[in-house]
Amino acid sequence: MDRKTGYLWLKKCNTRKSQDVCKTTVDLLHPIKAQLQTITADNGKEFSLHEQIADELGIEFYFADPYSAWQRGSNENTNGLIRQYIRKGSDLNEYSDEYIAEITQRLNHRPRKRLGFKSPSQVLFQEHGVALQMLI
Repeated sequence: MDRKTGYLWLKKCNTRKSQDVCKTTVDLLHPIKAQLQTITADNGKEFSLHEQIADELGIEFYFADPYSAWQRGSNENTNGLIRQYIRKGSDLNEYSDEYIAEITQRLNHRPRKRLGFKSPSQVLFQEHGVALQMLI
């Protein structure tokens, strides 16, 4: 998720194994790596290959302090929005890739008060123009 615009890139990862998380993260973000600067993650062991992700995307990778969810407020808010579609603790393998894409589309086109009631996709397009038009 882009912190400034709230734009969400979401993809299902079939397992929580670090190899799968690494591959899914790189595959998802590689098309926009020129626009990326940093990733901030929690301290889960699924991010043990963070150096590989950082190298492949050419970015800095940071971790929040343990038990400090407020350091990732945008992420926690977005998780709450996703929970409107997927209950916490659900097996993500029960959800299709198409459904995950639909959630992403809905959240990216949902107006937000903090964005002056524009959607994250509108703000992202205004920020980056035609270069990211294909993603919206």
